[in-house]
Amino acid sequence: MTMCKTAGVVFLALCIASCRASDRDEVYFPLPDKRLEVIHSEAQSFSVDTVLTGLVRPWGFAFLPDGVVLITERRGNLLFIRDGVIQGSVDGNVPNGLRDIELHPDFEKNGLIYLSYYTDPDSSGGGYTVLMRGRLNGQQLVDEEILYRAGPFEEDGEWYGSRIAFDREGYLYFIVGIRGKRLNAQDKSHYAGKTMRLHDDGRIPADNPYTDSIGVLPEIYTYGHRMHEGLVVHPETGEVWAHEHGEFGGDEVNLIKAGANYGWPKATYSLEYDGTLITADTLLDGIEPPVHHWTPSIAPSGMDFLYGGKYPGWEGDLFSGALSHRMLNRSVVENGRIVRDEPLLSGIGRVRDVEVGPDGFLYLITEDTGLMVRLLPVR
Repeated sequence: MTMCKTAGVVFLALCIASCRASDRDEVYFPLPDKRLEVIHSEAQSFSVDTVLTGLVRPWGFAFLPDGVVLITERRGNLLFIRDGVIQGSVDGNVPNGLRDIELHPDFEKNGLIYLSYYTDPDSSGGGYTVLMRGRLNGQQLVDEEILYRAGPFEEDGEWYGSRIAFDREGYLYFIVGIRGKRLNAQDKSHYAGKTMRLHDDGRIPADNPYTDSIGVLPEIYTYGHRMHEGLVVHPETGEVWAHEHGEFGGDEVNLIKAGANYGWPKATYSLEYDGTLITADTLLDGIEPPVHHWTPSIAPSGMDFLYGGKYPGWEGDLFSGALSHRMLNRSVVENGRIVRDEPLLSGIGRVRDVEVGPDGFLYLITEDTGLMVRLLPVR
């Protein structure tokens, strides 16, 4: 990437001209009043504005409609940020092992937030990926309830991630990855390597693809995944997209379709870590092919599509964290297909989550360097 320094006055003029709050009035972080370097990507110039430092292994974040940002930290902190300043942690029954956070589609009316976490209740081996919800009352979490538990799993929670998303009809999607026995991903009586679909209160929808199948978990919506750590609903089409880790190569971007089998480990572009074959098949009958795959691996985490007009050169593209390369990855999308990738912000840290805020800006968090940054477009 080419970088150049731009005078602060010129930068601010450019930014203020294009960076006003979009169709909503939330201001989550004030605009910078100092000189920032300008980075020129293939299609869009931008600056990196570091809005928070000192985060401890953050995983996910969410924007509230009143200008508050919530950030999950694995150690069990749910940080409460107002006016760009960390006000402390949310009080209440906030669990350790936090992963993702998502607001209920009617949050402004009901105050409900959804959290995922990993727990190993007795440290004997055999933990659970858990989905819970609670009501946010100021800086207090109340009315907490567990909606779903997946497990027990054979290994500890260091490797288990999860994401939460609501589609346009209000159905809740919850992803559960796999470690240990690979073929569990193909076993529809087992939790591992699946996307679950639930009602907002944890009930199982009657139209899930396997509700009438004997010996199958009725909450399963898709299967044959390895470790999917990104989940997003496309803001224009309403489609549910996910991405997942392979082993040695073969990370995938997938379009989530009811009842689909995504192949792991029977069909994959991934290799064993020593470079030998897992399988010679990258596609088989009955297997849903990936929209895109990354070889070598980028270890994707967190994802969002960028719309809204603030970044004309990136409009409609998909942005993902790239843990192994410690960067942000831009996937150029044309007619529903990913046609190429562009690495951005090399060395910034292990980008764990990426999200476009209600203010139209692109935000990301890093789990090792403890940053939250905002990309400011420069025209």
